[in-house]
Amino acid sequence: METLPINLVGEKNTSQPQQQWGRNPKKNLNSTDQIRQQPQEPPTEVLEPRTSPDPASQILENPQGTEKLAAELEEDSVKSHGSASEVPEPLQISDLWNCPDGSFVKKIIIRGHGLDKPKLGSRCRVLAFGFPFGSGLPEGWTELTMGLGPWREGSWGELIEKCLESMCQGEEAELQLPGHSGPPLRLTLASFTQGQDSWELEASEKEALARQERARGTELFRAGNPEGAAQCYGRALRLLLTLPPPGSSERTVLHANLAACQLLLGHPHLAAQSCDRVLEREPGHLKALYRRGVAQAALGNLEKATADLKKVLAVDPKNRAAQEELGKVISQGKKQDAGLAQGLRKMFG
Repeated sequence: METLPINLVGEKNTSQPQQQWGRNPKKNLNSTDQIRQQPQEPPTEVLEPRTSPDPASQILENPQGTEKLAAELEEDSVKSHGSASEVPEPLQISDLWNCPDGSFVKKIIIRGHGLDKPKLGSRCRVLAFGFPFGSGLPEGWTELTMGLGPWREGSWGELIEKCLESMCQGEEAELQLPGHSGPPLRLTLASFTQGQDSWELEASEKEALARQERARGTELFRAGNPEGAAQCYGRALRLLLTLPPPGSSERTVLHANLAACQLLLGHPHLAAQSCDRVLEREPGHLKALYRRGVAQAALGNLEKATADLKKVLAVDPKNRAAQEELGKVISQGKKQDAGLAQGLRKMFG
């Protein structure tokens, strides 16, 4: 990855269906009935990665919306307690689960059994309904392997994996996403094989998985998919962070690559942090210095940007990317100085 290019150019009320269930349970035909009518051995569908933008990429950045959504769902669940004669098993507050990163709220429709949940390497038999075209997940039955496979690339794949990690066998859940106005998203975990927690893996196994993630991230970056690449680099880093000190040297390269993705995705503050991690271990890392300089310029920290870019040119005077970026920073600084001078003249003139 050291060859990465461095030029940067209404939510609907969910209480209604439960009330209808209470009035006429015999005639209620929903996705749960359809699930039970599926053949016991449905064909397995192979997932293909998609890179088209979708709402989930925005949802992951809006945890406040999830808090509001959870409050609304809890209010609905309290209301359902008042009509116990209509609903056989009223929704409890414990049936709601907030994803820690704020990307969605899971509402349990049918409880699973047991305490085990899918782990790294678990082969999951899943039934999905309502996911939009381009999510990477087909309608109906499919099989997914936790932690492996191209289905995880993209925002929807990451969201689905997070949900599966919280589910027990036989559980059916509805995913509530802030800002998602389409039909409800249903996910059923029919069965899964035994997997492993990351802490159960040997150091060599973690490093091997991290190398696979890094290689896949590089492929995605070169194919013009910085979002998918960033997810691969992030997963590799999470594996390596659990290694004992001094850790793997791969972390330096991964943080530098992640910074390049973050710049392209419009997150200069995250890119600067990633570069800081690199420079803590290798103060003279030229790509990290350049990318941090670009990030600082985007954040308006022109002095810091100038310092980083001059360090790059001190070692590599012919670095055209650093020369061009430094020229932009100097020009931007002159405009700011001119604007400040004009403001002072008006104030004291």
